[in-house]
Amino acid sequence: MTITSLSSRELNHDVSSAKKATQNGPVIITDRGKPSHVLMTYGEFERLTGKRRNLVDALSMPGLSDIDFDAPRIEIAARLMDLS
Repeated sequence: MTITSLSSRELNHDVSSAKKATQNGPVIITDRGKPSHVLMTYGEFERLTGKRRNLVDALSMPGLSDIDFDAPRIEIAARLMDLS
């Protein structure tokens, strides 16, 4: 993730490049040298605000196939019942 910083003037002159920069991380907008706003993708905004996703969306997230998960096998043995 790359954090980009732009002045308000730079943002006003080239909004499209600021929007493209959000694909790599947040863009901090400064006003008189001090951070005042943050520009980010809507997807990142949803992630940060905790929007709930359905199971299909969660399982189709890019990069999940790269995670190795081997669940241990559980053996369930039958128990004898005493019916006396």
